[in-house]
Amino acid sequence: MRYVPSPIPVQCDWVYSAVANKSGRMQYHKVKPGISKLRISRNEFIRTFNGAQIIAMRPLQVNGNETDFQMEFYI
Repeated sequence: MRYVPSPIPVQCDWVYSAVANKSGRMQYHKVKPGISKLRISRNEFIRTFNGAQIIAMRPLQVNGNETDFQMEFYI
């Protein structure tokens, strides 16, 4: 998946991420940039994704895997 980063630095309050651990299970996090990282439930991640005003998204592709990807979104 190709990704073109923004030339403008993004200012955000929260970063939400969905990443797979080594066993392949998804883990969801809510990050206050530079301050804290909190593991959250899948339902909270989905609720935020569907209801928040997202200012940017970033796909995180795993090396050697062309089909699966992880993601971050910024609010």
